[in-house]
Amino acid sequence: MEPLAERLAAQWRRAGADDVRVAADLTELADLVAAATGPVLVSGADLVAHTAVLKHLATSPVGPTVALVLTDPPAPGQATVREERGQVVEVDAADASGVFGGALRVGAADLPALAEAARRAADGGPRNAVDRLVADLAARGTLIFAQRVRLLVAHRVGDEAQRVAAEAAVAAVDEDRAELRLSVKERDDFFTTYFVSTWSPFVTKAAARIGIGPTGVTMVSVAFAVAAAVLFGAGGRPALVAGAVLLYLGFVLDCVDGQLARYTRHFSAWGGWLDTMADRFKEYVVYAGLGYGATHAGFRYGWALALAAMTLQTVRHMTDTWYGALHDEAARRPKVVSADAGGIGGKLNAASTRVQADTGSVSYWLKRTVVFPIGERWALIAIAAALFGPLVALVAVLVWGTLAFAYTGGLRTLRARWMRVPVMATVDAALHRDDGLLARTLPVARRPLLLAVFGALGAAGTLVWALLAVHGGGDLPVWVPVLALVLLLGAAQGSRASHDGSLDWLVPAALRAAEYLFAIAIGVAGRAPAWLIFGYVLVLTLHHYDLTARLEKRQSAPPLHAATLGWPARSVLLAIGLIAGYASIALATLAAYLLVVFVASVVLAWVVLPARARGGVRSPG
Repeated sequence: MEPLAERLAAQWRRAGADDVRVAADLTELADLVAAATGPVLVSGADLVAHTAVLKHLATSPVGPTVALVLTDPPAPGQATVREERGQVVEVDAADASGVFGGALRVGAADLPALAEAARRAADGGPRNAVDRLVADLAARGTLIFAQRVRLLVAHRVGDEAQRVAAEAAVAAVDEDRAELRLSVKERDDFFTTYFVSTWSPFVTKAAARIGIGPTGVTMVSVAFAVAAAVLFGAGGRPALVAGAVLLYLGFVLDCVDGQLARYTRHFSAWGGWLDTMADRFKEYVVYAGLGYGATHAGFRYGWALALAAMTLQTVRHMTDTWYGALHDEAARRPKVVSADAGGIGGKLNAASTRVQADTGSVSYWLKRTVVFPIGERWALIAIAAALFGPLVALVAVLVWGTLAFAYTGGLRTLRARWMRVPVMATVDAALHRDDGLLARTLPVARRPLLLAVFGALGAAGTLVWALLAVHGGGDLPVWVPVLALVLLLGAAQGSRASHDGSLDWLVPAALRAAEYLFAIAIGVAGRAPAWLIFGYVLVLTLHHYDLTARLEKRQSAPPLHAATLGWPARSVLLAIGLIAGYASIALATLAAYLLVVFVASVVLAWVVLPARARGGVRSPG
């Protein structure tokens, strides 16, 4: 197998590894790992694969530690794995879903565990060395993500005949063509699958040839969305049709940036963060254009509909993020037999798993479409705006979005009660609640979800009262926002309480709803311009999406997070502004302040601090 080891070493170099060593045994490997400061790639000498397979493993963005997983039947001495939600949750499981592919990338934080695993496995055993390593890492609770091989070829070989057959299978596949097909997500939504991904790979290939990077494509996509928003606001059939076309093309480019990153393997934390933030900014700018267009066309509450759509979508996204975190945490935990295994939660979970496995069926597409994903949202906006105008587009988004929220919220609540996983207890709850200093000075109260719901209901009631008062030509009684503020501060008291309830993953979404609705109520009661209220809430959404993007990418808090004050303090400042008769000034000042803090935080996080880490910025003296 020595020639194969040399060939693998050459492939690893072509895949981007800058220092390739062939360890004589696991003791030597442990010493090499102990001296390493960055990610380490480890593979056995029995792997025959496309170089692209190794490059995909080396550059995988799913997590710091990633294992190659194959569908081949396991040979003696090879480890089998069970996967859930892209994670290797068990090695040598009875219900294994794949076999370890003999190669893994280990992140810097997991290197001590890898070195210890190598020393423990050095005594030998009945299985291959690299399989002993991955089994030991999994037994230690190391979070290992799975890298599946699709379209390309990878096999572990045990003799010369198997090697010849594997090399023939590798040679039979056009590697570049397969990589271009792999740039398209394996499972996407209906509209994206059939109306975008059928031709977007050609754009991806062209962009790669002329040297445009994923970030450049993202910025062009933003420009298209902004132009579409302007055209929707201008009104008139030609402008609306042109806006719809630009919106569609902007969405195509939104898919292309990810495809280009996967095709060229140019991944970065900055690119992932920018893609998430750009998606939300584009969508909400389009809502603003539709709101302005509906108002300009004579509908009094165009901006109100745009605000409702933005608030609804943001709260939905908060539940999506935390439900995903809940599922990931549930996958990592040992399986236990729930008392509700035969109840409605367990049945829903089993039914969802069956539908997800039935790829391409009618039930599969219905399930993916009814939740109103981004492709369907943009398609609905484009078609409705072009044919019927901005007002119909906004109403359609609100109706479908509300139904989708009710559907997903109800089913997820039932499944979460069945899973009984306290996901909020695994993170910095105060950070993701966005509480700030004021919340930490308040007494501690239990039941954080109940308090957050009461706060949201109080804010919603204040908004309804403010709308009725303004519509009737009167003023909102001072005691109404004060009472709502008391309920909000009551919700803030849950900051330091234990978030170990099976439904406490809903707390961040409830707090976002409470803050946004209260801010809108203050603006309405203070007769602030509708565009100003929209702008203030838009700035809040950018701040909160920054937090969720960092949660999804497992990144630390923004550098200037403390300067954002926290949602309780922001709500208090707005209430003071209303009572003093300066609601518009309070909204404008706070929005400008938060925007400056957000931009400064972005510059610090993605420019200044990385430059210092690279030694590009030196402290004086």
